Amino acid sequence: MQAFFEHYKTIIIFLHILSAVVWVGGMIAIKFAVHPVIQTIEEPIIRLGNSLRIVGRLFHLVMPFIALSLICALLIIKGTGYTGELIYLKEAIWTMMTLNYTYMYIKRTLAQKSFDQGNFVNAKEHMRLLPTILLPINIVLGIVAIFLGVMLRG
Repeated sequence: MQAFFEHYKTIIIFLHILSAVVWVGGMIAIKFAVHPVIQTIEEPIIRLGNSLRIVGRLFHLVMPFIALSLICALLIIKGTGYTGELIYLKEAIWTMMTLNYTYMYIKRTLAQKSFDQGNFVNAKEHMRLLPTILLPINIVLGIVAIFLGVMLRG
């Protein structure tokens, strides 16, 4: 595994960083650029529908990057022989982020089903925590994980 990693090190690390940039950067863009603009839409049903579409697109965009990040992380750990508290902390953070992402994905899917059925109150309730609690948690965790990655690489 070390020989494979050494041969493809630059590509593996690039893909790992790219994955983090897309995932965390996408969340930051949604939270601080897109969400405030969406909130200016006066019609609640249009606002909710647009939010569902935007969040859905982000979630589907980042899904393969989450998987790619995990694969690259495993290759990096095996290829470099990294061990220690920082690695375990970083793994724990990305695991928490993935679990949070999965929960948000489920809530957004349930919201979309409710929206499609005309149950806008239920759809809004499913989406309630995403922009205010769940997304900011993942943003903070992602920034910390990226910082830890920089510390590991030196």
